[in-house]
Amino acid sequence: MQRATGNGAGDLALAPLVAAMRMPLLAAEAGNLGRLASETGLAVTEKMEAVAEGIVAAQLSLLGSALSFWPEILAGKTPSMLSGAAVKRSMQAAVAPASRRVGANYRRLSKR
Repeated sequence: MQRATGNGAGDLALAPLVAAMRMPLLAAEAGNLGRLASETGLAVTEKMEAVAEGIVAAQLSLLGSALSFWPEILAGKTPSMLSGAAVKRSMQAAVAPASRRVGANYRRLSKR
């Protein structure tokens, strides 16, 4: 269920629905206090992985924009670092991992 929003967010609009679909599973796992339940553990670890991936992707995007600063100047273009395009690309790169996970969770949870 990929959306062509053009902003890199993609499936992030499904996040409230995924949270609602997850609530009955989390409530059922609440009685298992002795061990970390599978859905609860998955919910926590996937968010931390998405944050880490997003941070790295945003930093790499900004690094690429910084490295292309002088070539853009010499080519007579407005540098992306000054026009705001670098920040836009960086933000899109930052939310892409979370968007992919939300879409995957929606597909997985909708089969239950």
